[in-house]
Amino acid sequence: MRLRKFGLGLVSALALAASMGMAHAKSDIVVAMQLEPPHLDPTGAAAGAIDSVLYSNVFEGLTRFGPDGSVNPGLAESWEISEDGKTYTFKLHDGVKFHDGSDLTADDVKFSLDRARADDSQNAQKALFAGIESVEVVDPLTVKVTLKEPNGSFLFNLAWGDAVIVAPESIGDIKSKPVGTGAFKFTDWVQGDRIDLEKNADYWGEPAKLDKVTFKFISDPTAAFAAVMAEDVNAFVGFPAPENLPQFEADARFQVLVGSTEGETILAANNKLPPLDNIKVREAIAHAVDRQAIIDGAMFGYGTPIGTHFAPHNPDYVDLTGSSQYDPDLAKKLLAEAGYADGFTTTLKLPPPSYARRGGEIIAAQLRAVGIETEITNLEWAQWLEQVFKGKDFGLTIVSHTEPMDIGIYARPDYYFQYDNADFQKLIADLTAENDPAKRSDLLKQAQETISRDYVNTYLFQLAFPTIADAKIKGLWENQPTQATDLTAVYWED
Repeated sequence: MRLRKFGLGLVSALALAASMGMAHAKSDIVVAMQLEPPHLDPTGAAAGAIDSVLYSNVFEGLTRFGPDGSVNPGLAESWEISEDGKTYTFKLHDGVKFHDGSDLTADDVKFSLDRARADDSQNAQKALFAGIESVEVVDPLTVKVTLKEPNGSFLFNLAWGDAVIVAPESIGDIKSKPVGTGAFKFTDWVQGDRIDLEKNADYWGEPAKLDKVTFKFISDPTAAFAAVMAEDVNAFVGFPAPENLPQFEADARFQVLVGSTEGETILAANNKLPPLDNIKVREAIAHAVDRQAIIDGAMFGYGTPIGTHFAPHNPDYVDLTGSSQYDPDLAKKLLAEAGYADGFTTTLKLPPPSYARRGGEIIAAQLRAVGIETEITNLEWAQWLEQVFKGKDFGLTIVSHTEPMDIGIYARPDYYFQYDNADFQKLIADLTAENDPAKRSDLLKQAQETISRDYVNTYLFQLAFPTIADAKIKGLWENQPTQATDLTAVYWED
């Protein structure tokens, strides 16, 4: 009897221990975001929300960004660069499979890069691939990329979400059923609600620690606060109501991460639309805007003032905020000199994020004080992309550019704010061809000074990135070196 009782007790104890272990070993997570992707092809749109869900999780490139912004090997395990800096020979990892079970080969790399640089390419960063002369398959695991000119940023460019590798057979459904090589597989998208991913059991690299991921989309800041407080979601990345952060910090259930981003938040101007095509008018707008009031009023103090399109945490950053200091009297004087003493009216088209909607109201009032009236239109992301980014049908807009080291966009005359300066274009061409770190640093500083001097846009602040999460979650990115919610190393602490 004693032996039998002991045995039953042991079984019960083991069962209890197992159940306790199972309770702690949580393997699923619900991550909330404010913005829902318009579709699921990171190589076919400018919406950063696509990368926020899919970068590294589902899709991978030859190289990838780490949480510290470093460029690391991705699908390419190694590469060799020719002495003239124009030929890159990439060796792919062996045994990599797409989520449909097909093998990743050099043919897929060639297809992806050729598709991105094709004449009919819909890639939002097509210019990243314009310097490619040819892509050649050497063998199934080796691909050679030849550039027209040396490009010191080429490996960096290949880490962007726009440069992920896709298979030709999956392109037809990529916008709704993405097939990648990442640590998670896409399983479902309930539009207006959530996207579900599951662990890729056949992943070629370090396997994910989570079995299931759900991205939940909550656009309203009040609803976001309620969902986190009720623990309906386990984490909210890019939390849209910074005024609530102190309340979360005081609650032991949560951890609050406030990281830096590559997000230069700007009041962008259509440089070809009168009267915004007049540099004095753009300068007047810059002096009419009190950026600290916007940081305090729209972001509750979270954000770093900037005076050019460059991240303050970058070692090559130049503080040019002094050239656009708040001075409404100077703004009125410049408007009079430009022939607009009585002011003018223009449009202000705002995408959904809180920094734009809240900041837009503040900026509209500041501009009104110097005689500039704005007709505010609130747009959803798909509308903003169509009207503003593609159609260039706007006067002013507010947007945060979250792509890393993207000052080169000012060298594209057809980019949505339509800045066309041949000297600046040469500056960026020289930067692209330069490999010497000291010379690159000097060119980057010149580039920052040029666009600040031309008042291309009004530079507001570097976007902070607050994340609220369950205190037991580990491995979340604090900073945003690229727009991504990389969950490949995330786990629950026992």
